Amino acid sequence: MNLKNKKYWLFDMDGTLTCAMHDFDAMRAELSLPSGVPILEALAAMPEELAHEKHQALDKLELDMAADATPQPGSVELLEQLVSQGAKLGIVTRNGKQIAEVTLAACGLDHFFTADTIISRDCCTAKPDPAGINLLLSRWDASSADAVMVGDYLFDLESGRNAGVATVHMDVESQFAWPDMTDVNVSSLSQLSKLIG
Repeated sequence: MNLKNKKYWLFDMDGTLTCAMHDFDAMRAELSLPSGVPILEALAAMPEELAHEKHQALDKLELDMAADATPQPGSVELLEQLVSQGAKLGIVTRNGKQIAEVTLAACGLDHFFTADTIISRDCCTAKPDPAGINLLLSRWDASSADAVMVGDYLFDLESGRNAGVATVHMDVESQFAWPDMTDVNVSSLSQLSKLIG
């Protein structure tokens, strides 16, 4: 898979462009959600009124964490490199929009993205659904063949596969658990920079 000719780069945020900081088990416990079930899917299965209440609690929880976010090593350099090569950049996250904006600002990455290139759970159905990727590609009038999704988790890779774009699994532990969903594996953003340099 040659990534050098890709013009549209979509990134997950937590654990990809920023250092992983969410303890999802602790978050589930605080929100009184069942263990082992992804948070957004657990909320989607609830009655509407209760789900709304839990969503507000989730937003507050994530917003409190967002201000303490730190950039993944190599993130600024990679994004600068892509911009210098003429690439368009976007975020596709399961976070809320405000949380994404606060996180990116805390990491000094906000200037790489505009309001309409940050796709959150507030915009459309969350990953692994490809809706977020498809929305960005339509805004750019871009072909999926020219795009790549970079993420650290299965949902990122599944959404990329479902949208027909190339997928990059960024795993700092080099476990690479989902080879059937992945076109390129990297253990750091610096390694990804070298692949497109």
